[in-house]
Amino acid sequence: MKITLKVWRQKNSNTEGKLVEYQLDNISEDMSFLEMFDVLNDSLTRKGEDPVTFDHDCREGICGTCSMYINGRAHGPQTGATTCQLHMRSFNDGDTIVVEPWRARAFPVIKDLMVDRSAFDRVIQSGGYVSVNTGSARDANEILIPRTVADEAMDAAACIACGACVAACKNASAMLFVSAKVSQLAILPQGQAEHKERAERMVAQMDAEGFGACSFTGACSVECPKSISLDHIARMNREYLGAKLTSNNA
Repeated sequence: MKITLKVWRQKNSNTEGKLVEYQLDNISEDMSFLEMFDVLNDSLTRKGEDPVTFDHDCREGICGTCSMYINGRAHGPQTGATTCQLHMRSFNDGDTIVVEPWRARAFPVIKDLMVDRSAFDRVIQSGGYVSVNTGSARDANEILIPRTVADEAMDAAACIACGACVAACKNASAMLFVSAKVSQLAILPQGQAEHKERAERMVAQMDAEGFGACSFTGACSVECPKSISLDHIARMNREYLGAKLTSNNA
């Protein structure tokens, strides 16, 4: 395959960036998208040029770090997949592919395609946990959880915090991410003790980080590589409203 790449290049968060065009020949359709970038960076290094900086780790669709905005879609044209799971056979010979970083005030560009997503970490630190007694291991069946509840909690826990929901939303909202993290704990008995404080604190931190309001378009769920349901946003809204109605901080 022969492709034309237009890649966002930006030295750091304090400098202006621009799209730079590269031509690549003999790209195998069996390559992953990140392997194609490895080929590009190898050629740039051989020329003595600065390689393109991008985030990646597991390359198995688990870690969520491979955050690229490809031809106007978070993680590219393949639904339900991360960038590292995207292969070049999803494109045609002679295609032009535009690759940009996530666009959100809460995700400042570090360099090229790498953005700072530590805002997600701070949202989790604000309330995405449960307090449990330490000591000897408890029996696995001590707290009985219905299968339907466990499955729903696992569906929410599938969120890998990649930020595709933020990138896909025209308001750069993090509602899908935050709601998934609220849901995975709120619907389990272990998370009930702190469910009011959790919703309050995580929503407050989300707003403090500069994420926008929900756009109600559903683009976040469509572009989510784990297909997190919009139902979790509805649950978080209920949790938050109930918390505010009974809050001592109102």
